[in-house]
Amino acid sequence: MPRPQELIAVAVRNLEREVPALARLKIVVRLELKGRGDVQVFRVRLPAPEVSKGEPDDARLEVAMSRSVFNRWAEKGHVADWRDAYDHGDVRVTGDPEVRKLIGTVIERHLARAQLRKAH
Repeated sequence: MPRPQELIAVAVRNLEREVPALARLKIVVRLELKGRGDVQVFRVRLPAPEVSKGEPDDARLEVAMSRSVFNRWAEKGHVADWRDAYDHGDVRVTGDPEVRKLIGTVIERHLARAQLRKAH
């Protein structure tokens, strides 16, 4: 089983591959993964990504989810899966409202374009 840092990097690269506009985002994210009685915090710098364990002091976004949700979508999940998890409250995003709005808009536009392609 891959280390958490490696799995986080895979998840980020997969999302960037699916939504190339996200790959241009330069930001530090605090990622909190909650397990059974355990909470792990990671600093994720985009776009590379660079992942390290520990509390970041320069994060503009904070993403929190259970370890089981993360493990489910990290390698095989798509943007639509992550959005559904967010919509159902399985993923919580806080932080800079402007950055949250920008990412939300980029994702919604991507999903709308994908839906149009399926309709044709």
